[in-house]
This record gives sequence, structure tokens and C-alpha cells, in this order.
Amino acid sequence: MTEQRPQPSYHHGNLRRAVLDAAVAAIAESGPAGWSLRELARRAGVSHAAPAHHFGDKTGLLTAVAAEGYTLFADALEAAGDDLHETGLAYVRFAVDHRAYFEVMFAPGLYRPDDPELSAARARADQVLTAGVRGVMAGGSGDEETAGLAAWSIVHGFAHLWLSGALPDDLGDDPVAAAGPVIRMLFER
Repeated sequence: MTEQRPQPSYHHGNLRRAVLDAAVAAIAESGPAGWSLRELARRAGVSHAAPAHHFGDKTGLLTAVAAEGYTLFADALEAAGDDLHETGLAYVRFAVDHRAYFEVMFAPGLYRPDDPELSAARARADQVLTAGVRGVMAGGSGDEETAGLAAWSIVHGFAHLWLSGALPDDLGDDPVAAAGPVIRMLFER
């Protein structure tokens, strides 16, 4: 009688992380809609069932990408400190350096906005931005909510225009340097 050896099993490691990384790479290459779960499985070197097992469907995967993006975003904003100008520059830097996340985060039709992990990460980023506006508005007159919307509109608009290539070429090739004077104008009196 011949002894049967167990077949070596394939162990990928962290399947969830591998699929998330493949998704971010695919989004960077072809946008949030230009790929399938099966393609991500192939890219990640996992079974075609792995993405569905960990995320359910494409919307679930994009929800996880958005949640991770908001966590990274909040980290970047917090690292900028209490200065609203620096926070605005961190916002633009994040958009440029993490474009795939940024494209998903600000397209709520792609994911489940009521996901608890996503909601917590987004709330954390919002708190940093709100604190920066509150610091600028302290002692001054004005509406914090309107000032916050203005600040967000300027930095988000600049980041989006930069990423889409719609800004003039004479701004140079450093988005953070180009954004500096634009962001500074927001609260000049």
C-alpha cells in the first residue's frame, strides 16, 4: 500500500489585503469601473471566489477601498497639524499621491455610504477639517459651516482640476506649490 502524501496547500497570506491592493492598482490604471472581481483575483493571484468571499460584490470592495482611503486621508490631514493652510496642502497632496482612493472616496454612488467602518473614517477626516476651520474662525465673524464648505470647495476643486489636467500649464509640475497661494486666499481679510 502506498502512503498518500497530503497535497501542499496554497496559502496566499492576507487575501483581503491582496485583493484590496489589486483593486487600488486597477482603479489607478482604469478608474473605478474599468475592472471586474475576476480580473482582480487574477491580478492578486487568488482564486476567482476570493474577492466575493471577502467583500461580497464590487460595491463591497469599493466600500472597503473608500473606508481605507478615508483612514489614510484622516492620517494625512492630522499629520498636517492645526494650521488650515497646511491641512489644505495635505488635502491636495493626498489627492495626487493617492488618486485611486480619492476617486472612489468622492464618488458615493460607487459604495455603501452607510457602512460603519467607512462612516467612522469619513467622520474622523471631517473632524480634522472642521477643527481647522474653527481655528481660523475663532474670534472672527462669520459662519463656520459656510467657511468649512468654502475651504472644502477650494481644496477639493483645486485637487480635482489638477488631477483632470484642466489647470494652466504655467502653474508648474508641483501641485502642492501651485495650490499654496490659492488656498491662502480663502481666509485673507
